[in-house]
Amino acid sequence: MSSVSIPVLALDGPSGVGKGTVGQQVARYLKWHYLDSGALYRIFAIAAGRAGVGIEERDKHQALAQGLRVSCLPQPQGEAQILLDGVNVDSEIRNEECGLLASQFAQIPEVRTGLLTLQLGFRQPPGLVADGRDMGSRVFPDADHKIFLVASASIRAKRRYNQLKEKGLDVSLPALHHAIEERDRRDRERSVSPLRPADDAVVVDTSSLTIEEVVSQVLNLLER
Repeated sequence: MSSVSIPVLALDGPSGVGKGTVGQQVARYLKWHYLDSGALYRIFAIAAGRAGVGIEERDKHQALAQGLRVSCLPQPQGEAQILLDGVNVDSEIRNEECGLLASQFAQIPEVRTGLLTLQLGFRQPPGLVADGRDMGSRVFPDADHKIFLVASASIRAKRRYNQLKEKGLDVSLPALHHAIEERDRRDRERSVSPLRPADDAVVVDTSSLTIEEVVSQVLNLLER
């Protein structure tokens, strides 16, 4: 089977909009593979740290990215389980420091080029749900379905704040709000694959919706 004949749902949107949770639930419902593309940049940040490769060492970024061995395993509850070289690295990639570093690496063309081949390899039968920021616009421009989730920065900050408080972490809501706005700005203004809906994507505002309601809307769009 040609890879282009394998169906893809490209589920894009900014940080904290709920695309990871929605993507996992849709993937489990459809029994498709799942790609948390945002985790790849976090994993790259971890791998770069382990290898002693800095942000300015662009001559090393592409080879490092292409050599990563990553698996994304959807979970019944919570975030996907992420494996690097077969080892669970969830606790390392889910902290705010790693997210900030990953966002900085994501602006570097050599990193994005190196991870592109890795992402394309997730397209396997019977289908793929890929969540990220440029799945529909760059990575899978031929995706059968493209959905772009949105929500205000204040709503997303409150969601993230509640998630972290549930984990027993001491966090500041104003600091989270500022961090989300800054990340949105970097994602929109980067020169490579800026954050924006693909021209043929359906935009869904999740601000007043529960996860179950968003999942239902996504499945209805797929059925149509």
